[in-house]
Amino acid sequence: MDQNKRYDDKIINREKSKNIWKFFLLIFIFNVILLNWNDISWIFNHRVAPKGIQALLQSQSQEKEEPVEYFERENSIDIAAINITAPIVLSQGISDRDFEIALNKGVTHFPGSALPGEDGVLILLGHSAPLGWPKINYDWIFSNLEKLNVGDQIDIYFNQRLFVYTITEKVFLEVGEDISSSSLNKPEIMLLSCWPPGKNIKRIGIRGVLTK
Repeated sequence: MDQNKRYDDKIINREKSKNIWKFFLLIFIFNVILLNWNDISWIFNHRVAPKGIQALLQSQSQEKEEPVEYFERENSIDIAAINITAPIVLSQGISDRDFEIALNKGVTHFPGSALPGEDGVLILLGHSAPLGWPKINYDWIFSNLEKLNVGDQIDIYFNQRLFVYTITEKVFLEVGEDISSSSLNKPEIMLLSCWPPGKNIKRIGIRGVLTK
């Protein structure tokens, strides 16, 4: 009987000892948290993050939310290097008559080609004319494409946004020759006109890539 009582007492004392250690451990943890609350409070608050994480998230947010600048401009093209500005006209069809109507109003977007800023080739057509031709109906607008150089800039205003293309190549094409794209996965531009100016012998093409 005494032996059983002593055994029970040992178990009780052991449990008491465990409870005491648990109590002191909780007190210790509580004090550690209390003394270091400013450093570890973010763990308990999903809306608070350490400064390093906050800076990373803020930079990512700024990259994603880069503001879009809008301009009070009609659809148009500016090429400062040859001092031209003209409206961009969307052709209503692909017949010669459709193109002639559109080209008399400015530079014409070729139906089916990419729109400004889209992947693929944006093709813009424009008339050219011999030296001294009167500046009427935009017959002359692309007469000086040959004077453009690699690195010159083409500014396209479309849907009140600015798309900047940088010239990468000047090419001369046969009439009806296909226009290839260096990459369908990036936005490009091709300006096309008759060559020599006013003559339907060849085509001059100015290729560029979107840089802004």
